[in-house]
Amino acid sequence: MASKVSVVTGGNKGIGYAICKGLARQVGGTVILTARSEKRGLAAVVKLKEEGCECVYEQLDITDTYSIVRFKERVTNYYGGIDILCNNAGIAYKCASTAPLMEKATVTMETNLVGTRDVTNSLLPLMKVGGRVCHVSSMCGILDRMWPDKRHPIRLSLLSEKLTEEAIMKIMRDYYTAVDCNDYKYFKKDSAYSLSKVLLTALTRVQARLIKSDPRNILINCCCPGYVDTDMSSHKGPLTIDEGAATPLMVCQLVQGCNISGEFFREMKHFNWEGDCYYHKQHIRNNDPSEHFDDYQKLLGAGYHVITN
Repeated sequence: MASKVSVVTGGNKGIGYAICKGLARQVGGTVILTARSEKRGLAAVVKLKEEGCECVYEQLDITDTYSIVRFKERVTNYYGGIDILCNNAGIAYKCASTAPLMEKATVTMETNLVGTRDVTNSLLPLMKVGGRVCHVSSMCGILDRMWPDKRHPIRLSLLSEKLTEEAIMKIMRDYYTAVDCNDYKYFKKDSAYSLSKVLLTALTRVQARLIKSDPRNILINCCCPGYVDTDMSSHKGPLTIDEGAATPLMVCQLVQGCNISGEFFREMKHFNWEGDCYYHKQHIRNNDPSEHFDDYQKLLGAGYHVITN
């Protein structure tokens, strides 16, 4: 059996570093640690080797089209394809940041949403049979937290089974307009990070739906790693980076034969992105007995837990 190839964006520190370490230990094969900075990326590879984990570094800036094209060429020519893609790279301005709201909006969206979309769309053709894609999202991106009103037009559009990638990007552009005009009828003010994660989770659902008929059986899901002690959280999170990597690592390794795609996970459990709650076993059985319940039983065998009470 050929060894697997895994790609992690933003892998030089924090949760991304821990995901690289986990993949090296749990999956093996070739783990490609990507980062914008060659210096920081190579330093991370050296540190991982000291921990007994073999990874390789490749430069990738997910906001740079040329960098994405070059990375795809490197993967094609030197690695042949990808089994696991973990989109971990992201950005969040500090609460105390005095940066202009438009800067926050564009920089955050171009990284967390557009960059992740561009990398995924570029690399999907290279995904092997049984490939797994994990987008690292956030609890900030839960619909009930962004728009608790079930009748909110943007909420309704994001839940539509006919939602498209372009419709998601239009919502992003509408937010730019709202910031520019200081008109927050449909959006919360200074909510670029939360909105980027809402739209990323919605994008996950669209991508999963579009690739469902692909014979390679590629699964695309997203997750919240938790509140982790990283630079992004100003080291206020209670979780270690290894604890934060646990759920992304599970999503990256959903067992063969599993058919769960376009979903959100938290604390290694399936989470209701719309309703801000965990799914219960009876809910799964009642609402989708033909397709998903057996998949959960398969996941149970992989150490996955479904709430039963």
